[in-house]
Amino acid sequence: MKNIKIFVTDFDGIFTDGKLRVYSDGSTSKDIDYKDIMAIANILKKNIKFAIISGEKSAAIDVIKVKFPNIDVFQNERNKINIFKSLLEKYNIEPENALYMGDDINDIECLNIAGFPATVNNAHKTVKSIKNIYITSSDGGQGAVREIADLIL
Repeated sequence: MKNIKIFVTDFDGIFTDGKLRVYSDGSTSKDIDYKDIMAIANILKKNIKFAIISGEKSAAIDVIKVKFPNIDVFQNERNKINIFKSLLEKYNIEPENALYMGDDINDIECLNIAGFPATVNNAHKTVKSIKNIYITSSDGGQGAVREIADLIL
């Protein structure tokens, strides 16, 4: 935990509860726990890189990027492993010094190469069965990012 140099995470199901609220006018929303926003600030204060790789485009991610312009953000990315590997290369970080947090099957490749794989309590059962994965006591959208950040800090 002391050697983590980059914290990379999925978004939906990690920062959110995984639900997309759709309103009668066609607009949508997602809820984010402010404890998870504070987790990013705490990670960055310790000079640990932070990145979000999401398979979807989200206004919520855009808000986080505005608040923290120095984090890496990738949206509409289905091939997360290539992005993850490019981040490790960009910052010259070995996989064993990387934390990856994901909750579904499209995160498995990244979780398998990260030195510290982590997931949320309500993750897909296949993700929860990954060898040596840390499972938070919190569900996604309920402060799980903060829980992991507090562990590594």
